[in-house]
Amino acid sequence: MRIALGSDHAGFDLKQLVGESLRSWGHETVDLGTDSATNSVDYPDFASAVAHRVARGDCELGVVCCGSGIGVSIAANKVNGVRCALAHDVTSARLAREHNHANVLALGARLIGTTVALESLRAWLDATPESRHQTRIDKLHALEAPGNDER
Repeated sequence: MRIALGSDHAGFDLKQLVGESLRSWGHETVDLGTDSATNSVDYPDFASAVAHRVARGDCELGVVCCGSGIGVSIAANKVNGVRCALAHDVTSARLAREHNHANVLALGARLIGTTVALESLRAWLDATPESRHQTRIDKLHALEAPGNDER
């Protein structure tokens, strides 16, 4: 599977670890930056780069990291076709994929340890989106439609 990766400076070290793990598990990664933990950068730039790659189909999935995971998840979810879920544990990661068909996973480097992050990543990758939730996923897609600004 081809997986896009992105982070800001706070998530850089975790992104590197995620990338190494994914490659060791047989996945191809596309690293969209940043390239340093020391130079302050803006998380929307990197989260949106990942989200656009996933939305276009250039990558099947994406993983974004920042200090809390909150900022990158908000930024990624601004891109139509992306369902980014912030996971703090194995269960939330697995359910994000099974129930919400999350195609981007957000991880907060300052909030979860590397062991939990990698276990969550593995659970997300191993989970299968369940078809029984498709009606809800279709409703999420409908929210992105032009003219759907108000209810």
